[in-house]
Amino acid sequence: MKILTLVRHGKSSWEFDVSDDKRPLKSRGRSDAKLVVNQFINNNQLPQMVFSSPAKRALETCKIFTQTIGFSENSVIIEDDLYDFGGENVIKFVKSLSDEIDDVMIFGHNHAFTSIANIFGDTYIDNLPTSGLVRLNFEINKWEDLEKGRTEYIIIPKELR
Repeated sequence: MKILTLVRHGKSSWEFDVSDDKRPLKSRGRSDAKLVVNQFINNNQLPQMVFSSPAKRALETCKIFTQTIGFSENSVIIEDDLYDFGGENVIKFVKSLSDEIDDVMIFGHNHAFTSIANIFGDTYIDNLPTSGLVRLNFEINKWEDLEKGRTEYIIIPKELR
């Protein structure tokens, strides 16, 4: 069995004149990420590996998760293909993962993550909000065989406030 956890970056700030990939989190983005990671820890086992988009808002969200979980920052693998808004590059990335990894967590962006959750999960979601988390299970042995799986659960920060 393979498990994929998708985490959309927290709410980002538009108040700075920086390129899209340099936008930081707003304070609400940080607090929502903390709510979601604490709920995640209460729900299940931890991932074997963590990957993140190189965008600042995704990395900041990832850091909140890894610090809370107790993973070292050095254990996070930054992957350029995860800075993707359509989802094609994320899907290719997941399908290329080593089969020795059974449980991964990926930090990235919308519309890619909503799309992937709907393509591969069995619970339709209209929009994965910022700091939202979707956990998907697959009855496969190889990531390259990725196909429709089961949505184990979705964590929405608004529902935790």
